[in-house]
Amino acid sequence: MRPARLPTARTYSGAASAAGPLLFVRSTRRAQLGEWVQIELEGQPERRGQVIDVGTEVTVIQVFEDTLGLRPAGAKITLTGETATTTVGKDLLGRALSGTGAPLDGLPSSIGETRRPIWGAPINPVRRQRPSDFIETGVSAIDGMNTLVRGQKLPVFSAPGLPGIELAADIVENARPSRGEPFAVVFAAIGITERETQTFVSRFRESEVMQRTVLYLNQASDPTIERLLTPRVALTTAEHLAFTHGFHVLVVMADITHYAEALREIAAAREEIPGRRGYPGYMYTDLASLFERAGVLESGEGSVTQLPIVTLPDGDMTHPIPDLTGYITEGQIVLSRELHQRGVYPPVDVLPSLSRLMNAGIGGSNTVPEHREWADQLYAVYARGREAKLMAAIVGTEGLAPGDQHALDFTDSFEQRLIHQGRQRRALTDTIEIGWSLLETLPRDELIRMSEATLQARSERDRNGEDAK
Repeated sequence: MRPARLPTARTYSGAASAAGPLLFVRSTRRAQLGEWVQIELEGQPERRGQVIDVGTEVTVIQVFEDTLGLRPAGAKITLTGETATTTVGKDLLGRALSGTGAPLDGLPSSIGETRRPIWGAPINPVRRQRPSDFIETGVSAIDGMNTLVRGQKLPVFSAPGLPGIELAADIVENARPSRGEPFAVVFAAIGITERETQTFVSRFRESEVMQRTVLYLNQASDPTIERLLTPRVALTTAEHLAFTHGFHVLVVMADITHYAEALREIAAAREEIPGRRGYPGYMYTDLASLFERAGVLESGEGSVTQLPIVTLPDGDMTHPIPDLTGYITEGQIVLSRELHQRGVYPPVDVLPSLSRLMNAGIGGSNTVPEHREWADQLYAVYARGREAKLMAAIVGTEGLAPGDQHALDFTDSFEQRLIHQGRQRRALTDTIEIGWSLLETLPRDELIRMSEATLQARSERDRNGEDAK
């Protein structure tokens, strides 16, 4: 990622002090937030940095490289007059890049169409168009039960040991637009291991999806500050594809927890007063500056949809990271350790999961007319079956009412047939059909969430299908 040239560079001899990855420089002039810095010390390789705080007396610089052996008083510090920008353009599709845009695929750096600052702004609410178009992810638990809508931000809440990143990779490969419009995926991996990096690159290269995907891969060994830059670089590229070229862009960011931990690390080095569990008090605002860059513009043809992956520390839903993420976004997809241990993939627990914009993207020509009633009925029976499973552990299966016994049998079938699909993509039509086949195992008088007209229409379709055969 090459900085864009702004006004003149200024050089200073020595810093006042250092704390971890931070340098504190006094009496700087015209320093800019986000300005790039060069740090030289005799006998040592040149280091890079970025201005992260500008005060009347002290400017704070985040050093990218290791600061071991860096003597603040002997350092030559140059504020370059340049701020962070990234190359954007359609020729980035099919490329694998580092978290700051450097090539990882052995190809030359992209020339692109232009360079844009990475510090984008949220979309003005007045210019937003209400999300209303369905995005097919190929995952039944999402498409059928917690539908993703174009322009939405829908996080996946995982936990240590659960396949949150694997699910993200599946969605990158399987996602489809609703009506065949120009579609692209921007995948931003934040703080992943070298093994995970190689897995993603090789997996996507072997599939046809790579030609419509841009990969930004920030590794755990990269400087902390780069974890804060990676999602912003990815979103800048997504915005250019969406609002300049009319693409509908799905941005997958994994893992937001690594991003938040980098934010806490830098805040601690700056000796800021910590908030909940040591995270900075401005973390809500900072996360919102990422998530609110999703949406659909009224005047444009493109859109940006976000699917962030959040690993819950200790599996705690009340932890500040998922808690604040839930406030900003429009729902959540929750992964279950119990389902994972039973071999269900993807292990999505549909009961605590929620898509607040689902109703805007289903029904009519988007999916199927009965989608809302279909999902409500599946939810109702599955929730009753989960309760019946707890009751059966106390009174035994024989002690359950007939309706509870039906719901208990339904629960296992629902998890094994509709939720569990392995690594294979499943079309929405197949998802709907599996759901109907499950509901048809129940007595008709227990389908209380479905209207008579819907049930009658289903019966007529079944008869017409049999006649066609």
